Amino acid sequence: MAERKGEISRNTNETSVAVSVTIDGTGTSTISTGVGFFDHMLEQLSRHSLIDMDIRVKGDLHIDDHHTVEDTGIAIGQAISKALGDRRGIVRYASIDLAMDETMTKAAIDVSGRPFLVWNVAFSAPKIGTFDTELVREFFQALAQNAGITLHVLNHYGANNHHIAETCFKAVARVLRTATEIDPRQAGRVPSTKGTLV
Repeated sequence: MAERKGEISRNTNETSVAVSVTIDGTGTSTISTGVGFFDHMLEQLSRHSLIDMDIRVKGDLHIDDHHTVEDTGIAIGQAISKALGDRRGIVRYASIDLAMDETMTKAAIDVSGRPFLVWNVAFSAPKIGTFDTELVREFFQALAQNAGITLHVLNHYGANNHHIAETCFKAVARVLRTATEIDPRQAGRVPSTKGTLV
């Protein structure tokens, strides 16, 4: 089977983004976005999905983090979609309830070719350090839209906003890992009665 890799370069007046992913990796990453907390979350995404990621971003951080976070999500999504190709042989579906200390978050995914995000996560503060908590949703919206995935994220409970954000990234990572794996019982078929997921 061909190596499932995707590379995307995206340059606008607001950001310059270069992303490469290897789906069948070991979760190694090199990440530099200029936003420390976001780098930490992307490291979790790579490590727990076992998708190797090289992410290099220069954005208009003198304005705020929004464009950097959103455009990174766009590029990662496009790179994942490119790496998956016609999605032949993948498991396609996955869900998990992921616990971290006092927090539990559910993620469910359909690598369907149909982008959709359902987001039921609330933060009790507008910032984690200097990072705007509303940008967590913006990242996953961009990721789902550009990867062509249906993604549901639900925070059951949690008190610490860092933990809530981190469980979102880890839970999505784990369902990405499972859903994009090759299912030997599919025998190389596209996992849909339509015969296509794109």
